Amino acid sequence: MEGNRDEAEKCINIATKALEAGDKEKAQKFLIKAEKLFPTDRAKALLDALTKNGSSAGNGAHRRKPAEGSRAQAERERQESGGDSTKGFSKDQVEGVHKIKRCKDYYEVLGVSKEAGEDELKKAYRKLALKFHPDKNHAPGATEAFKKIGNAYAVLSNPDKRRQYDLTGGEEPSNLGHSHHGGFDFHRGFEADITPEDLFNMFFGGGFPSSSAQNGRTSYSQHTDFRQERTEERADGGFSMFIQLMPIVLLILVSVLSQLLVSPPPYSLYSRPSTGQTLKRQTENLHVDYYVTKDFKSEFRGSALHQIEKNVEEDYVANVRNNCWKERQTKTDLLYAAKVYRDDRMRKKAELMTMENCKELDRLNNLFRGG
Repeated sequence: MEGNRDEAEKCINIATKALEAGDKEKAQKFLIKAEKLFPTDRAKALLDALTKNGSSAGNGAHRRKPAEGSRAQAERERQESGGDSTKGFSKDQVEGVHKIKRCKDYYEVLGVSKEAGEDELKKAYRKLALKFHPDKNHAPGATEAFKKIGNAYAVLSNPDKRRQYDLTGGEEPSNLGHSHHGGFDFHRGFEADITPEDLFNMFFGGGFPSSSAQNGRTSYSQHTDFRQERTEERADGGFSMFIQLMPIVLLILVSVLSQLLVSPPPYSLYSRPSTGQTLKRQTENLHVDYYVTKDFKSEFRGSALHQIEKNVEEDYVANVRNNCWKERQTKTDLLYAAKVYRDDRMRKKAELMTMENCKELDRLNNLFRGG
């Protein structure tokens, strides 16, 4: 409901301006809309006065002081459009703003054809941005013209936005919450992802050469606030991303630390110079070769040595059993393929397999039986 209240207030303000200008039909239209959005005594009183008296109050005031009304209206337009009444401007600058104001689409704003390429768009934007930058052009509406030029380039220089704009860019908006200062329409659904001032800075490497700190604080305070908000949002987004990645980072750290803290086994079935396990030994029971460091003999004796050799033999038997299974599987696959495809080479290859691990497994089984 609060949103409807704001929209209704906007409608009433539009109706009031229409009354001052003597446009009863427009005033009545927006007052009726305000009543539908959010009924208020103000809208009802204005609507009743307009219906019964033919907007005599509004028109009377307009007739009594036409000069004052025109000056007030001009001042409002100047303030809304970003004009600076304290600084002079030329007739050409005013006509240029009006020309941009009359443009119906972004191609017309930049003065390029619909087939214009990237270089042509950049050239047109540079020329117009310098001409209409509010630090140089103080004519009423120069700020809005500058915004429209920046928005036009930002949309047309983006292939996806440009393609979409070419399809639907000419449609007028229906939402009253959108701005139409000075006849400009910046809310067609094709708004740039960057402010006109940021875009200008990207092209010219900073503020306008003649701009002052005071102009930056007054004319573009809203752009500064917006950039600050975007910076804060990016900072918040980065912190949120860091929080989301924390579990993964911790998991990696724990994994690395565990590998560093866990000492390697005191033996290896293969020589490993990287760990210093290069000294060859043999188990007493199955005569399995294994490799240890030079300090092994002094660290492991008696029952500790017996347990180490037991672990060595268990690891060795498990490896032999696994490798024997792989050899048998490979031989079975070769024989099956030889039968299906009638390929003698596969059959011979299967028959020539030495099956070393299976032979070793048989030897170990015999030792177990003999033991």
